[in-house]
Amino acid sequence: MTRYFAPAKINLGLSVLDQRSDGYHSLHSLMVPLSIGDELEVRAADQLTLQVEGAALSAGPDNLVYRAARAYLDAAGLQQGAEIVLHKQLPLASGLGGGSSDAATTLMALARLYPAGVDLRPLAERLGADVPFFLLGQAALAEGIGERLTPLAVQRLQVVLVNPGVAVSAADAYRWLDEEEGYTPPLDLDRMLASFGQLEQPGEAGQAPILNALQPPVSARHPEIAEALTALREAGLHAPLMSGSGSTCFALAASADQALTAAEQLARQYPAWWIQAAHTVSSPLIQGL
Repeated sequence: MTRYFAPAKINLGLSVLDQRSDGYHSLHSLMVPLSIGDELEVRAADQLTLQVEGAALSAGPDNLVYRAARAYLDAAGLQQGAEIVLHKQLPLASGLGGGSSDAATTLMALARLYPAGVDLRPLAERLGADVPFFLLGQAALAEGIGERLTPLAVQRLQVVLVNPGVAVSAADAYRWLDEEEGYTPPLDLDRMLASFGQLEQPGEAGQAPILNALQPPVSARHPEIAEALTALREAGLHAPLMSGSGSTCFALAASADQALTAAEQLARQYPAWWIQAAHTVSSPLIQGL
């Protein structure tokens, strides 16, 4: 079997401009992939099968990996299948894009296993708003409902991620935002990007215009998230923020050593939490597709 890495992502900023007439939301978000994520093993087979390890997830047609594989095989007009093993290492419903990344990785892996000239982008868009981002595989400004992507150059950032064990559905997060009409203006990208170079200057990065419009309504209903943000701040890290619809929170470190030290400290303080040090990545997931 060939093994593939499916990276997590964080939203370094997430502005929700408004709710559209179709019920979706207009976004303005800076998204970056990370050095941590799930893994998949894929090999050719007569039938399509999926096995999930590390999480209590369905391995049937309602699983996003299965749906992605089925979509590619059908688009390519193939009678063959594939044997896929998904190794879940990211927490579920955590704002890290794990399911979307797994789906994108599946599309790219099958395109390598069975080259057929299939355009993966339309398949990705039908699977979910974040799936095209993981096809791109690098930092990008996401607009529209997340499907309009503009690649951006973002320096490597060291981060510490904390998940306090709360699952938050994106549907709930956006519904709570709509109830409060907590819409926000577009991100100030120039100031945000400039602030990432100021991490060694105490206080500077913490004053950067970094925000997540979903954070107030979600953290108001899940105090564990507010606790996680406070823990990151008290660990000496910069600009604590909730990622996506939550519940994972992250903060920036000035160095890899600081990130590792802070992650170890937090793990001792909060042994029940999922805590990781990581860094952002810029190279595509699978080259040559």
